[in-house]
Amino acid sequence: MSQPPTDIEALIALMARLPGLGPRSARRAVLHLIRKRGQVMLPLATAMAEVARSVQECGRCGNLSSTPLCPICTDPRREGAEICVVEDIADLWAMERGGSFRGRYHVLGGTLSALDAVGPEDLRIPALVGRINDEGVSEVILALNATVDGQTTAHYIQDALALTGVRISALAQGVPMGGELDFLDDGTISAALKARKIIPGA
Repeated sequence: MSQPPTDIEALIALMARLPGLGPRSARRAVLHLIRKRGQVMLPLATAMAEVARSVQECGRCGNLSSTPLCPICTDPRREGAEICVVEDIADLWAMERGGSFRGRYHVLGGTLSALDAVGPEDLRIPALVGRINDEGVSEVILALNATVDGQTTAHYIQDALALTGVRISALAQGVPMGGELDFLDDGTISAALKARKIIPGA
């Protein structure tokens, strides 16, 4: 049986590492790219090379940006007294899609997980505490996924911020248990944000 050339096999193997793509889907994607070399493959390769060269992590919130601080952090129209804490960048983008939050963000970079050996030192929790003290933040909104690890992380953050005096709230109705922000529709996220609840004792 004839096999693809080695360089194409290497590309297929790389594509198969992407979320949602197995070996068979990766083969179909690579064949499509090759057939549409001028219209799709070459512009895609150029865009990927540019992103790999220029994109970095925002030094303040952890968002992706082509500059040291992302456009959200440098936008003077944003409400600096409110910080929305999310697990990862996909969650930040999900919140932004709805356009209902006009404060700033803090990306943790994951959640606490004993199974995956992720502890507080592996997340951007100390940086969050520092921002509360330095930026005059009055409210921290916990927009963490409604999973066991997400809720464990939320409790840890509440304890970490206990001495700051900042008000802590969490997304309310509309977020199902086990749900992830990136898979929710914009209206659900917006409703959960507007109906957020102050966490007692926080």
